[in-house]
Amino acid sequence: MIEELLKEEGHDVMIARARLEDYVGIKKELEEKKPNFVLNCAGITGRPTVDWCESNKEETVLVNSVGVVNLAHACWRCGIHMTNYATGCIYCYTEERPIGSKFSELDRPNFRGSTYSVSKVLGEELLAAYENVLTLRIRMPISGDLNPKSLVSKLSKYNKLVDIPNSVTILPELLPISIKLTIDRKKGIYNFTNPGAISHNEIMTLYKKHIDSNFTWENFTEEEQNAILKSKRSNCELDTTKLEMYHHVTPIHKALDKLLENISDNKTR
Repeated sequence: MIEELLKEEGHDVMIARARLEDYVGIKKELEEKKPNFVLNCAGITGRPTVDWCESNKEETVLVNSVGVVNLAHACWRCGIHMTNYATGCIYCYTEERPIGSKFSELDRPNFRGSTYSVSKVLGEELLAAYENVLTLRIRMPISGDLNPKSLVSKLSKYNKLVDIPNSVTILPELLPISIKLTIDRKKGIYNFTNPGAISHNEIMTLYKKHIDSNFTWENFTEEEQNAILKSKRSNCELDTTKLEMYHHVTPIHKALDKLLENISDNKTR
């Protein structure tokens, strides 16, 4: 999707060949191609879920922590701005920060419940040393279609859902903003989600309204969910004040309602 957006805006796009683990290969490719910007979408999330990372900790850390620093360092050496599409799944609600609290870019990550999240925290902390890097914290991305990796599609395959409000990233709206941030050479960390928080029940209510009126589901508790998973899941709301100061972003409930309406309209045409 990012490649398509860049081409639509008239940018020449080159797809990298070197792996994040290969610093020498990365630097050689940068020196050969001489890009103005590097946008990193690579990383390990695990298949079919992040539980995969619990059985592959070494590879997860190598790519998500060491690998992303390899790329940042090579870009720094070559004087190139790097945008890193990261994750906001590094926080969780606590007794001190209950549901309704928001986590800003200045808050230290407080979630260590999965190898995936730990690897992302480590990577982000290391990237703080590099002044050429823009970090965009995406959460629970939703695409403009029913792509299997979209949060809506994933939730529609589950019989039971945990109903906790979370920040969500509507990709068709946020990705063009990410390109603008890159072109403007912004640096540092941005919470990169739509404003507000939305629960799984609210998401699937909208799904039922626009996509499948026969869809049903049940709820279970976070404790019941943890009992059947290898790792815990992050639940949090990110503070988007910094992002909204840069660019208008549609509140999540309104944005998702419109997105699913558009998907439904496209399916009936």
